[in-house]
Amino acid sequence: MTDITEIARRLQAAREESRQLEPISAAQPELDLAAGYSVLELCHRARVAKGASPVGRKIGFTNAAMWDRYGVRDPIWGYVYDDSVIRSGQCSVGRFTEPRIEPEIIFHFRGAPPPDPRGILASIDWVAHGFELVQSPFPGWKFQGADAVAAGSLHAALVVGEQVPLADLGGDPEQVLRDFTLSLLCNGEPRETGKGSNVLGNPLAAVAHLIALLQRSGHPPLQAGELVTTGTITAA
Repeated sequence: MTDITEIARRLQAAREESRQLEPISAAQPELDLAAGYSVLELCHRARVAKGASPVGRKIGFTNAAMWDRYGVRDPIWGYVYDDSVIRSGQCSVGRFTEPRIEPEIIFHFRGAPPPDPRGILASIDWVAHGFELVQSPFPGWKFQGADAVAAGSLHAALVVGEQVPLADLGGDPEQVLRDFTLSLLCNGEPRETGKGSNVLGNPLAAVAHLIALLQRSGHPPLQAGELVTTGTITAA
């Protein structure tokens, strides 16, 4: 029988102590996504009790090319907190376990978004390019989808770039968000390239998927004032 309270305690301790542990599913193969989200919720409550404030959500595994590697068939989600968002200055990664960087599109909502892309667009007040830093509490990035969910969907930090009013994307922001391309460089050397359509076809579609997932699972819906980072445009 899966003891979600004990799993949550172990994962919280590993995060706070910047250490890794064996994937939960290795010893408890019955761990499924539903149990993973139950663990996520316990960890979330513990983090809020210690003073963190949730400011939005992150979506993971929006690139279907990654699904087989991690045993998932759908994107996953987790919380983003005030103490994990970086709006200016530098970010130290020393406290994170096996960190990786993901270039992403971030939306901020002035109103609670409905599930359709046009309605989502009407609810956005700004869009930003940013980087999510993800980490693995499991050595070598070896885990199953339920492990990732339980571990906060691997969220470590979110670096938010310039906030651009949605109107600045022009007359067809849906097309712009689908068709843009970017290159990820390290010390001037190209590492990865990607485009908006890598994110479930469009970052807006990723938000629609999240809204439906939250509704099905009974988790709190997106509200006005939240931000959503929509998933990596390139490989991490």
